[in-house]
Amino acid sequence: MTTQTTAPDTPGARNADTPAGLLPLPEKAARALALGGSALTIVSTFLAWTWTADFPGDLTVYGYPGGLQVLVLVGALLATLFALASYGVRGLRWLTPAGPDGALRFATLATFATGWYTVIAISTDLGGVVNLEPGGYLVAVASLAALAGALSLPFQRPEPEPIDPDDTGWEKFKHAAAYKWETVKAVFSAGSPRPVRALPPYAEILIIVAILALGLLVFTYGIGTEYDELFIGFLITAGFGFAALNKAGLIAQASQITARHQNITTAGAFVAAALFPFTQTDDQYATLGVYILIFATVALGLNIVVGLAGLLDLGYVAFLGVGAYAASLVSGSPSSPFDVHFPFWAAVLVGAAASLVFGVLIGAPTLRLRGDYLAIVTLGFGEIFRITANNLDGTSGPDITNGSNGVSSIPNLDVLGFDFGAQHDMGGFTIGRFANYFFLMLLITAVVVLVFRRSGNSRIGRAWVAIREDETAALAMGINGFRVKLIAFAVGASLAGLAGTVQAHVTYTVTPEQYLFAGPIPPNSAFLLAAVVLGGMGTISGPLIGAALLFLIPNKLQFLGNYQLFAFGLALILLMRFRPEGLIPNRRRQLEFHEDAEAPTLLTKAGA
Repeated sequence: MTTQTTAPDTPGARNADTPAGLLPLPEKAARALALGGSALTIVSTFLAWTWTADFPGDLTVYGYPGGLQVLVLVGALLATLFALASYGVRGLRWLTPAGPDGALRFATLATFATGWYTVIAISTDLGGVVNLEPGGYLVAVASLAALAGALSLPFQRPEPEPIDPDDTGWEKFKHAAAYKWETVKAVFSAGSPRPVRALPPYAEILIIVAILALGLLVFTYGIGTEYDELFIGFLITAGFGFAALNKAGLIAQASQITARHQNITTAGAFVAAALFPFTQTDDQYATLGVYILIFATVALGLNIVVGLAGLLDLGYVAFLGVGAYAASLVSGSPSSPFDVHFPFWAAVLVGAAASLVFGVLIGAPTLRLRGDYLAIVTLGFGEIFRITANNLDGTSGPDITNGSNGVSSIPNLDVLGFDFGAQHDMGGFTIGRFANYFFLMLLITAVVVLVFRRSGNSRIGRAWVAIREDETAALAMGINGFRVKLIAFAVGASLAGLAGTVQAHVTYTVTPEQYLFAGPIPPNSAFLLAAVVLGGMGTISGPLIGAALLFLIPNKLQFLGNYQLFAFGLALILLMRFRPEGLIPNRRRQLEFHEDAEAPTLLTKAGA
């Protein structure tokens, strides 16, 4: 493969078999430029970027980074560490088990994108580049220099395919574009991870604690972003930063460590989640936290149907609505035609049982269908539920759900004298209403995770996977496909109904408009399915993380107005293009989306 046409005796030239970078810089100069640019970017974050505090974040202070400067500082520190690792600095070899160059390119790209976004935002909001201070000019130049140096590092170019002389001009253009795209992918690719010496169990547990602490810090920072520019900068830095860590091989190593200590990781994750309300000064962001948990729990229930059993359900949000309506009708609401007020445990049983019954009633006549036909039927069920709930208003039908007005004024929970609607002092912290429901929903999420793990590892769970992979072969092996699929449908529906009982009390009101197939704000069937697919089908953490992202991002992007769904859809397309197996895929699904050249490594991991 030829990468350089300069003669070998020319100063700074490479021979024909030596990999070259995208830019014509010698390798030593490229590494020095990447390291120096990243170091200067760090320096720029301690300088003022603008002279006025009219731009949010107060970037006028010398010696103290604030707002978007903090994100640029994080990206620049990461790029500097990877640059030092590329020099072979002792003590940093562990940082890049898959090689430093691919990670360095993504880290410098994160710094460049966030820094230039900030500079452009300052110039746009304040009326020109004249509003920039020395720090703003320095970050623009330094981050660009670091990125140029990283892109100049040598990489292995793909072997070009021979061109057919009979091809038309359009076919030749497509051939050239495909080669360019493969070249770009090769620029940001990483090598094979180096074998790492096994660590003592206590060290691996400490690493797990550090990972969970970092996850809590990132989530808390993202959910607490106070203005729009900061959240967009957070998305840029977090996205490219995650890609940099992945290319460095750290994500793969973290996955292996957590897989060896699944119980400790799961327990630690719930402890970290329980600490979230204590990181907030008020109840504002606990509101988002409890809704994220509701959304994530329902997505995990859908993961049983879609991820394990392979049944495409496009009306799953209806089961959430069934549970919410059933619980609200027996919880003492003045809008309920039933003059009853069940305790919470009884309302939970009613909601879960109602969703279970509906799951069986809908699944029994329809689960003999497959693929698209089943998807159409479930989509119809979701719409039928919403229309039926809207018509049970005493005019178009019996007066049960109060029609479009819904069941309102649902009282707060009172469990063993603990009022979930009141503030409580715990260890010097004031826990508000939504934080109370956050802890309750966290407990329900733990129950759903336990059900998912136990059922997925059971005999019925293996039957679900067999049905998902090849239903005809599973039937030939003696698996009762209809019964297995009906159990998956019923279990998934009951878990959704369980989450619906809490949603009814959190929102005070249950209306049919909350349970659409698609809409700008989740939960709805489209977002639930996206959370499962993008997070990672068949896993526990995948749908939880996918649901958190799919709820948080649209909520924070509301300032885009009519362009909100466009930006969100574009982000999903990019994610599916570069990570089709999901953010946290299981091993089998990861194999399906990787080329044959990568299969041996993944098979080794799968057998571990």
